[in-house]
Amino acid sequence: MSTTPPAAARPRVATTGLVLLAVTSLAWGLSWPVSKYVISEWPPLPARGAPGLLGSLLLFFYAWARGDALRVPAAVWPRLLVSTFFNVTLWMVVMGLALLWMPAGETAVIGYSMPVWTALLAWPLLGERPTVKRTLALVLGFGGIVALMGADGFAASTAKLPGVALALTGAVGFALGTIFLKRYPIALPGATSAAWQIGLGCIPVTAVGLAFSVPDIAATTVTGWAGLAYLTLIQFCLAYLCWFAALQRLPASVAAIGTMATPVIGVVAAAIVLHEPLGASQIAALVMVLSGVALATRS
Repeated sequence: MSTTPPAAARPRVATTGLVLLAVTSLAWGLSWPVSKYVISEWPPLPARGAPGLLGSLLLFFYAWARGDALRVPAAVWPRLLVSTFFNVTLWMVVMGLALLWMPAGETAVIGYSMPVWTALLAWPLLGERPTVKRTLALVLGFGGIVALMGADGFAASTAKLPGVALALTGAVGFALGTIFLKRYPIALPGATSAAWQIGLGCIPVTAVGLAFSVPDIAATTVTGWAGLAYLTLIQFCLAYLCWFAALQRLPASVAAIGTMATPVIGVVAAAIVLHEPLGASQIAALVMVLSGVALATRS
């Protein structure tokens, strides 16, 4: 008997992947202004690592409640650790520190130049040849990001250079993590994989952060606790579950280009919550990014 899925099943799989990608982008986009506010009350590394550790425990409980296996086979550990470094540890550290030098919106924009690096690396490393639509989507998306960088007089001044370098490091690292997961999939249930990667990835982030600076728990405001709760439940639990599930259903370059909606959401949310600039030039740039996302998902 043939095991090939019926043609009608394939669009449903693709649609599920796009929905998961949309949820990921929304959750991660809103996390930028939330993170910016949280690090005004907590040191950056504990503010990033502690919610991740708690989120991983909740994901382990969720996986256990679903009846998913929690044990990692010995052969899977090398892939799990490499993916953890690129997708969690490196990203958490450099993006958390970048927020010390730059506004949340600008950090999100630079960090999510990641699709550019993913699309460029997916061809030689995965053999995903860039189609005309996907290339045009990349041009539109990257053009929007460049426009956002130039909006309102954005310039990589000397004071911002450390933040720019850190954000670019995170973007390239996450792109390599995306490529690695597509080239060497981790044979674990989605919740189990996310729980292990987030937990292992946030242990060194939290430990190093606490070694240098301990958060003042008594001085943390209600808004600060609400932000930490969002980072725990939404950024780590919901968003990472959706991201790893989307990667299983979509080509790496499409998944990466789709996350270009994240800086759009981050810039708009930062403008509303943190009163960062959002004028005609920013709006035009956001339209370009969304056009690129729409074209990518239709390719």
